[in-house]
Amino acid sequence: MLNFLKYNLRLLFILLLTITTQYSFSQTVQPYILEHEKDIAKTEPGTHNGGGNTTGYSFFSKADGLKMAFRKRVLHPGSAIGYHLQNEDEIYYIISGVGEMQMNGKTFPVKAGDAILTRPGSSHGLKQTGNDDLTVIIAYQTP
Repeated sequence: MLNFLKYNLRLLFILLLTITTQYSFSQTVQPYILEHEKDIAKTEPGTHNGGGNTTGYSFFSKADGLKMAFRKRVLHPGSAIGYHLQNEDEIYYIISGVGEMQMNGKTFPVKAGDAILTRPGSSHGLKQTGNDDLTVIIAYQTP
């Protein structure tokens, strides 16, 4: 049953990404782009002044006309994504590890398999709380 739920959550996540992505195929846009995370990994401090050490992966950041961000962030022990105001819908999907999400002044635990939708006007942050890395996929529309 747990594998069935994980599979359905992943399908839902992919569906949401597909729905929120605006495709613009023209002769100047590549029909596909393949990126390997090992080629785009960057060691960075926790975003939004979260602190600690993280590894960020900004997939397709150089793709022409792409109107969405698709990122992976690994929060190493003691790191966080700082509390900040959200201006567009944003989805966090926890791949592995455990953490604590702060949303509009309330705090709740998150773990692998959890998906969090943050709506415009909300504030949120995420911190790693376990012994292992907290890995999250983040997707949102860009202007």
